[in-house]
Amino acid sequence: MHVLLTGAGGVVGRFVAPALTAAGHRVTRLGRAGDILWTLDDPAPSLPAADALVHLAFDHLPGRYRGGEGDDPERFRRLNLDGTLRLFDAVGQARIVFLSSRAVYGDHRRGEFLKEADVPRPDSLYGEVKLAAEQALGARGASLRATGVYGGEPGKWDDLVASYLRGETVAPRVATEIHGDDVASAVVRLLAAPETGAFNASDLVLDRHDLLGRVQALTGCPHPPPPPAEGTAPGVMATCRLRLTGWRPGGWPRLDQYLGDRFRSP
Repeated sequence: MHVLLTGAGGVVGRFVAPALTAAGHRVTRLGRAGDILWTLDDPAPSLPAADALVHLAFDHLPGRYRGGEGDDPERFRRLNLDGTLRLFDAVGQARIVFLSSRAVYGDHRRGEFLKEADVPRPDSLYGEVKLAAEQALGARGASLRATGVYGGEPGKWDDLVASYLRGETVAPRVATEIHGDDVASAVVRLLAAPETGAFNASDLVLDRHDLLGRVQALTGCPHPPPPPAEGTAPGVMATCRLRLTGWRPGGWPRLDQYLGDRFRSP
């Protein structure tokens, strides 16, 4: 399959690009340093014939998705929604796999089970833009509603772990997480699946108490991890629909493997 790929160098793209190649697909990258020069601010691109588009690119402030618009929400919407819709139109009849987000559900549904059939109620511009792109995509492909992604280098927890190891106070927090390899596996499966619409992608509900407790065991750090977070945990996305494609996430063993590779003391 010939696959057009945006965002190949991003947090998710660094996992997806090699996974597509390993699955035997021919990949053409769109981006500032891609095979085809393109940005979300460009007019509709002239693209080669392709079987599919995997659209991961998203413009935001570094390290921020919710609130990633900073003080320029108009630009954020123009690039990430208008630019995405131009790209969708440019690929013709190709199947599309679009990287969406759990943010379409909003953060208000704590303690609930979040299902694709639920009515989305985003409470951030990030979630609104992702949902609008999902709706524009319609039956032309699949929208992958991913939660927070960990893995790779640099890692999302590097600064957090460094603060903990220095003995600094770390605020309690709990969040849902998934390894980038599991997101990449989902993308590969959705390219081959006939189904369309939204698919939830999530794995672990991870408290910093447990995360840093694992780091403590690996490093022998004398500092205690922060206490468990209080209050109701975030809503958990049901992944039954994605699992019907044969997809399975790595769970706690994958987390432990990643932490051991990254933080175990020599």
